[in-house]
Amino acid sequence: MAFSGKYEFESEKNYDEFMKRLGLPGDVIERGRNFKIITEVQQDGQDFTWSQSYSGGNIMSNKFTIGKECEMQTLGGKKFKATVKMEGGKVVAEFPNYHQTSEVVGDKLVEISTIGDVTYERVSKRLA
Repeated sequence: MAFSGKYEFESEKNYDEFMKRLGLPGDVIERGRNFKIITEVQQDGQDFTWSQSYSGGNIMSNKFTIGKECEMQTLGGKKFKATVKMEGGKVVAEFPNYHQTSEVVGDKLVEISTIGDVTYERVSKRLA
């Protein structure tokens, strides 16, 4: 499956501005800047398990089926209901405060999150 794999954080754009828009305090933004994020995606047809491991042992994991409402969780632990979609090969999700798309481009996982007029891009390289 296109998304299945393990990815390691490589680069990002607009981190500070996006995190400020989310309302995160400066110390949390600063700590997050140094996180080594490993994203692991297991895809079985329309079913996904999407996990992100952060330095320090935090793990956020969401399970969802494309087109079906599910309960998901933000990194801050806030639970919300969402229906994740697939649009043109991209996984599309509406989080409480932002819109996110994820796609695989070559051997990279490209995640783009938008809040208002600020777009944050995180690129991770495939490890496995």
